[in-house]
Amino acid sequence: MTDDKNIDKNSRAYKIAAGKGVMNLPNKLTIARMVMIPLFILFFYLYFPGHYFVALAVFVIASLTDALDGRIARKYALVTNLGKFLDPIADKVLVSSALIVLLTVDSFFTAFLGGWALVAGGCCVALIFARELIVSGFRMVAADAGIVIAADKIGKFKTLAQDASVAVLLAFGGIYELLPEAVASQVVNYIGLALLAAAAVLTVISGINYIVRNIQVLKV
Repeated sequence: MTDDKNIDKNSRAYKIAAGKGVMNLPNKLTIARMVMIPLFILFFYLYFPGHYFVALAVFVIASLTDALDGRIARKYALVTNLGKFLDPIADKVLVSSALIVLLTVDSFFTAFLGGWALVAGGCCVALIFARELIVSGFRMVAADAGIVIAADKIGKFKTLAQDASVAVLLAFGGIYELLPEAVASQVVNYIGLALLAAAAVLTVISGINYIVRNIQVLKV
């Protein structure tokens, strides 16, 4: 985190970022990300030509706010308890919502691979959900014991893989609706499903690594 002494609190940039009270710019971006979740779901299901591309745009913008709010908060030392509480919730609800709605449309998984791909996709999503629940519970136990656990690089990679898999599958949905027989549609579908599988593997590895590295929490 940036030292307060190195921040020009009289600069226009700082004043914009700081805002008033706890409602600084990073927290506003986090809340905006939460507001975009129902908007994403609306465009996902509201049928019109290119609706999946609009849903993709909303998802990408929402995902970018995740990186942006954290960067601003660290740069201007604007980390708040509200932000610590809302940010991980917003991230998890965004990705979880996207994975759930994708599972409700079989063609995202079965268009070229058959029914088994839907089952495999459901298992990947279940693993991702299970990891998040387990780690969230683990963090609660650690916090109760007064132990602070830092995020690891594997966790960042799994988040990136999850976001990328959703984005690519949404792109496939848009292409498939317009050009179902196109080779590009098939290629993009394979890439999206491969990314989802990779995300599931990284999620499991991240969860195991998270607990193993902080096993002392369970010994308190």
